[in-house]
Amino acid sequence: MNKPNARLRLIGVVFLVVGLAIIFQMVRVQNSVQAKEMISFLEATYNQEVRVIKPERGNIYDRWGNLLAGNTEVYEVGIAPPQVNNSETVAQDLSSILGLDYSTIKAIARSYVEQGNEQYQVVADFVSAEKVAQLEAKLAEYETAEKPKRGAAPSLNGVHWVAHLKRSYPENNLASNILGFYNYYDRTDGRGILGLEEQYDDLLSGTDTKVILPMNPTAIQEIPTVPSGASLILTIDRSIQAAMERIITDAVDDSGSVSGSIIVMDPETGEILAMATTPPFDPNQYQQYNEVFPQGSYFNRAVSQLYEPGSVFKVLTMAAALDSGAVTPDTSFVDTGAIEVGGLYIYNWDRGAWGPQDMTGCMQHSLNVCLAWIATEMGPTNFYTYLQNFGIGRYTGIDLAGEAVYPLSLPGDTNWYPINLGTNSFGQGVAATPIQMITAISAVANDGKMMAPHLVKAYIQDATQYDISPRLVRQVIKPETAHTLTDMLSVSLENEASSALVEGYRVAGKTGTGEIPTAEGYSSSRTNASFVGWGPSDDPKFVVYIWLEEPSSSPWVSVVAAPVFSEAASELVVLMKLPPDSVRAQLNQD
Repeated sequence: MNKPNARLRLIGVVFLVVGLAIIFQMVRVQNSVQAKEMISFLEATYNQEVRVIKPERGNIYDRWGNLLAGNTEVYEVGIAPPQVNNSETVAQDLSSILGLDYSTIKAIARSYVEQGNEQYQVVADFVSAEKVAQLEAKLAEYETAEKPKRGAAPSLNGVHWVAHLKRSYPENNLASNILGFYNYYDRTDGRGILGLEEQYDDLLSGTDTKVILPMNPTAIQEIPTVPSGASLILTIDRSIQAAMERIITDAVDDSGSVSGSIIVMDPETGEILAMATTPPFDPNQYQQYNEVFPQGSYFNRAVSQLYEPGSVFKVLTMAAALDSGAVTPDTSFVDTGAIEVGGLYIYNWDRGAWGPQDMTGCMQHSLNVCLAWIATEMGPTNFYTYLQNFGIGRYTGIDLAGEAVYPLSLPGDTNWYPINLGTNSFGQGVAATPIQMITAISAVANDGKMMAPHLVKAYIQDATQYDISPRLVRQVIKPETAHTLTDMLSVSLENEASSALVEGYRVAGKTGTGEIPTAEGYSSSRTNASFVGWGPSDDPKFVVYIWLEEPSSSPWVSVVAAPVFSEAASELVVLMKLPPDSVRAQLNQD
């Protein structure tokens, strides 16, 4: 071995060992019992404290720069007892302006005179700028007032207020189920809870810095500046979000539903343009969260609540069948009203027999028997392979806290039976969330390509914007299959003169009424109403997924959910500036 090289290696090893030893010693000393005791000694003896300087939390904007979550300046109010020269004034003003207890404040204000207490004490936090302005006006009034000949002059000496930030949501309820909230009342351990605030908590929060500072704010010479957290730019369009929230709230009221959810997605990118669920919630008043959501998982049903989607699932079954070649649009099927699968019989939703049908007719009339037959024609292996490729039973990976998923039962599993092949074909015995359903069906509106759903379009850190590119999950079906099925579902709506139609625009869509499973079996009196639609059919720019939970006005989707899609799509074409089909056709010719 070359001796100079050997010496260099030895020196390098020595420096590495010494460096690691220094780092180990630093960590050991900082976390030792002696270090903690010294901090406690400094706090008790020198009226100091170890304070965590938190960066300004990053803002959250919609795609056009409208502020959805930011920070508001508020104040911490405290008393330095040695500086108080009129405890009566201090007690009266703080009790009347801030609503504090008069006796308690007076005792604190007099504690230096009576007990020799020099400890600075915080008496109120998160005080608004308006309240502090009243204190400042009192302070100015006392300083300019003529001093009395007898007794102590009115004075707020010893009262101090220090500004800091709290999380605020200027749009109140808007997009609250997406945003989540920040528990700003716990300033030592504040954190984002639910939604984007939780999902991106580390990025929004930035990096904390610990410093030793006097507890009395008047003795602080300088507070170190800390870089603020990153800001988020969402895919959400504020105008579309507001419109969808209004539409789903009205739909829940009109239908007497327990709740409602609506999602609008751009199928080409996976961007979520709007996601609204009921009930609404004001994150500025997050202390009321448990009152509004006694079952916290319902905070955002669109991502956190599983349900059996019913006949909207037939879109996936038909897509798989067409793509695999098991059927074509012209394949004929004679519906006798029942089919045996796995030794058990499956019936149509109306227990009727619809006779000869092509595949468009099967979708138009939403025939369970026909779709179960299609699944048996495909076979279990082929059928479930397509469902897995569509993401059923798997997380979508949407960038929101709390996404729920239920595993898809497959042949060979202990909880799978041959009848499942038939019932799963029309969305029974399979559970999904609205975000999983819209992600899967969006592939049909996007030439067979399934895109990952996401809510963050970009983030801004250190004055630099970092864009997040759309992500292709996989090509689930062929482009020709997607186009064929879109045309079939457009024809289906047109043939039945559906209330989901949109004047001036051709759209595709499918209804879905799903019975709700109970301990005694499926209940025909309790249903879920769903609708999925996209348009314009020849070049889809949006997909809308609607779920109304247990509507009481009518159990049928054609009555309660299809008109909601029409209203939503009519708003979207305006807000997204999409010309009518006739105008686009003329532009293409020119």
